[in-house]
Amino acid sequence: MVQAGIEPTRLAGWGKTTAQTTLASTVERQGVGLHSGATTAVLLHPAEPGKGRYFVRTDLPGRPVVPATLKAVNPTLLSTELRQGEASVRTVEHLLAALVGLGIDNVCIEITGPEVPLLDGSALGWVEAIGQAGRREQGAARPVAHLSRPVSVHHSDAFVAAFPAPEARFTYGIDFEAAAIGNQWFSWSPAVAPFGPEGFATVVAPARTFGLAHQVEQLRASGLIQGGSLDNALVCGDEGWLNPPLRFANEPARHKMLDLIGDLSLLGGLPIAHVVAYKASHRLHGELAIALVSALTYGDGTL
Repeated sequence: MVQAGIEPTRLAGWGKTTAQTTLASTVERQGVGLHSGATTAVLLHPAEPGKGRYFVRTDLPGRPVVPATLKAVNPTLLSTELRQGEASVRTVEHLLAALVGLGIDNVCIEITGPEVPLLDGSALGWVEAIGQAGRREQGAARPVAHLSRPVSVHHSDAFVAAFPAPEARFTYGIDFEAAAIGNQWFSWSPAVAPFGPEGFATVVAPARTFGLAHQVEQLRASGLIQGGSLDNALVCGDEGWLNPPLRFANEPARHKMLDLIGDLSLLGGLPIAHVVAYKASHRLHGELAIALVSALTYGDGTL
């Protein structure tokens, strides 16, 4: 069954085994990468059942494939990078969060460069692209992963933990010295109102990436955030935000949740569990995902 022009908030299918899905058509977006500053184009294509989410570097000889899986994670700073052989794709988390958040299981992601475009710094552009492409259900069943025991990882006072739960829930806390950010939390469950205004597309996807003004020059000198600007990232200075208004009072905490969802998508799907994070990083998100592998049970096969 093809659903064209679907309302994006109706796509999440966590909590029950449903049919796998792919896109109903191909859609393209292009933009600048946060760290490389390179302009790339991304084409999202339908993919066969069981193929999962994977990238194809169309700019490289042989068009190498880079799977969006835990085994492909290559440690980097301030983003998530995937590598297969000599081919890599960086800053994949926002696009992957949009795909898994909207219930797209199988997709071929062709990309013309080394980094996924940042767009406006959130996942909203990807949500709109997926809505434009539509969704098509496939014959194969979607496995559902349940957590059999608590799992946690930590570095100093930063941690990510997952607890068995009857439904998926994500809770994220951050704490910054900058007064405009401070201590803030956000908790969201797709099971509470998966088809209503509290869906992924409206309360998580629009949250933009953010940074601190006093770190900008140091990061750029280190070769990072070459494509960052006030148009694609919130920047916080000593006196407050340099480019208000915020979309939510706790937009930074919501964006960290967006990153977490994108990083956990590398499991193949999001587990039915309560995941709680505090002051965490892409590195900690990845460590939790690895620790979860041995603690997940599947209601219908394995991913």
